[in-house]
Amino acid sequence: MSDKVKAGSGAVVVSACLLGRRCRFDGRDKFTPELGVVLEGRHIIPVCPEELGGLGTPRPACQLQGGDGGAVLDGRATMVDIDGKDRRAEFLKGAEAALAEALAGGATDAILKDHSPSCAVRQVYRDGALVDGQGVFTALLQRHGIAVHAENITKMPSRRRS
Repeated sequence: MSDKVKAGSGAVVVSACLLGRRCRFDGRDKFTPELGVVLEGRHIIPVCPEELGGLGTPRPACQLQGGDGGAVLDGRATMVDIDGKDRRAEFLKGAEAALAEALAGGATDAILKDHSPSCAVRQVYRDGALVDGQGVFTALLQRHGIAVHAENITKMPSRRRS
């Protein structure tokens, strides 16, 4: 990894659970110490969109229904908890609040927890199965030009300035 990437050309949004915060639906974390090398020298903005949206910890597990995170943003899909309660409003509120933190902090990249209904980068639970797709917050970040990466990233890609 180059010194330029380590020093960073912007902040990095990180799923708070990956940094050891107990904010997952089950009250646990997904601490990923390997991210220390990737994040070295970068300003870190830890977020949990689900907590920012008003969902407590622990909380009922949620999954997408009818589409992925982009479809939720467009009003073509929803988010339901295990009891069937519609949680779309909380997920949208949380994604918007987390985006506001990312933009205020000058984020250029994000490292997010795959499989999460908010933060999934490659795969997400939808309609009872793990499928290719993104979470609500991930889709919103991409629409605002912030590059997203799953938690198994080993180095931040360098960015060319035009």
